Amino acid sequence: MARNAGWLVAGQGLGLLLQAAYFVILARLLGPLQYGVYAGAFAFANLVAQYSALGTGSIFLRYVSSDRSTFAVYWGNILVVTSVVGGALVVVLDLLGPRLLNPASAALVLLAAIGNCICSQLTIESARVFQTFEQMRLTALLNLLTNLMRTIAAVAMLLAMHTVSAWQWALVSTLVSAAAAGVTVVTVTRRFGRPRFELKLFFKRGTEGLGFAVAMSTSSLYNDLDKTMLSHYGMNHANGIYSMAYRIVDIATIPIFSVRDAAMPRLFNLGRTGIAASAELSSRLLRRTLSLGVLSSAFMFVAAPLIPLVVGEGFLEGVAALRWLCLIPVFRSVHQMTGCALTGAGMQNYRTGTQLTAAAINFFLNLWMIPKWGWHGAAWSSLGTDAALAVMNWSILRIQLNRSADA
Repeated sequence: MARNAGWLVAGQGLGLLLQAAYFVILARLLGPLQYGVYAGAFAFANLVAQYSALGTGSIFLRYVSSDRSTFAVYWGNILVVTSVVGGALVVVLDLLGPRLLNPASAALVLLAAIGNCICSQLTIESARVFQTFEQMRLTALLNLLTNLMRTIAAVAMLLAMHTVSAWQWALVSTLVSAAAAGVTVVTVTRRFGRPRFELKLFFKRGTEGLGFAVAMSTSSLYNDLDKTMLSHYGMNHANGIYSMAYRIVDIATIPIFSVRDAAMPRLFNLGRTGIAASAELSSRLLRRTLSLGVLSSAFMFVAAPLIPLVVGEGFLEGVAALRWLCLIPVFRSVHQMTGCALTGAGMQNYRTGTQLTAAAINFFLNLWMIPKWGWHGAAWSSLGTDAALAVMNWSILRIQLNRSADA
């Protein structure tokens, strides 16, 4: 597992550098206003993108990790479900966009939905195949390829055009996402075999898969509702400032997610024997991820004044935004590790419950705070949501461990 985590950290570490370069170039390419327009459409599409696969990737991870002979049917279900359901979501989002977003962001929803609901989801679910077989080197390389393609595209546009509109970047980003999805799907198929769709299996695992989809979508809800609501209220400039800072937080959290992804196959296997086994592993991992979270938070707080020097004076307010948000990696380290212990032990329903509660908390806090305080309200809401989720997951894990010990 350490080797797998190492590959993910190494690959994502290089990807981190590429993402950082891509982010800096994109911020200069768009500026805070156009960046906010793009962020609003992207966040709106991402709210439901996790439903595209209906949890088939997590189902693959859970069942194929213990019986690899079932690869073909589970892989086939991933491809068919993601393509069909993702296509339906693209249509729905395109219809709803003009009613829920400001006109500038609504014009980008079709492109953002294709990129998020179909292309990116195919890439994510393809990576789960390598995660299942614990071949994290290939997962890391494919992730690196995607980041490299995005960075090259951003550099080319900066050199050729200097500044672009949000629509122009949305088009290029969607084309890059489509190319990345094609490469990952072909790579999985050539390496492990052809897919085979089985409708009976889909219905057999459908309820469980939907539970995984709901759980994953709730994380998108409390991560992207704020940006969507800033767009709804027409606060595009504030959205650009806030989304820029939030993007830095996401990049800083990559090492924590690398440890989580490397551990999931083991947590599923250990969880078959009960909650105690998966909790013991997650507890050991938490000590490491919590340290990573603290270091990331401290670094962001100290380095925040560099933002206007790196991405431009237009993002000066991003210094304060990043300092408000810098504690999020600490909270994420807790709720990710404790939540994964519950998932690995087959107690996803508890985790889904806490995430739905967190999404509700986030929505009502944003509804109250954003109209009054703009991005400051969104930042306070994000901090409160991640902290509440950490407390809820940790508490439920303790309760389940006590019940297991009493039994």
